[in-house]
Amino acid sequence: MTALLGALQALETELHHPGRPCTSERLEQLLHADFHEIGRSGRAYDRATVLAWLVGQAQRPDVVSDGFRVEGLSPETALLHFRSVQRQAGHPAQHTLRMSLWVQTAAGWQLRYHQGTPAAAPW
Repeated sequence: MTALLGALQALETELHHPGRPCTSERLEQLLHADFHEIGRSGRAYDRATVLAWLVGQAQRPDVVSDGFRVEGLSPETALLHFRSVQRQAGHPAQHTLRMSLWVQTAAGWQLRYHQGTPAAAPW
């Protein structure tokens, strides 16, 4: 389970653009064809909207994630739990609890569903 956690954590944080932007080709590989998301705002987003938003980011968001843990739901499906904080001007601004459903396909692990919920209190 440790190897799975490490692999999915690396893929998840790649979506946060750590040090480099994701290309549209890489995002196409990471996001499952049926990907959808419920954002921190409570709004629903489809794959095309998320792809366009991620590709359109001029600079990487200042996001720090931690507290990763994984639940293996089946050999091909895993639920990743973690926390994130987005910083503005170097200060913590938005604390969020997150869950991502990853599925293993012929193309590798792909993000099928993601949800962010505002944290009740900062950590």
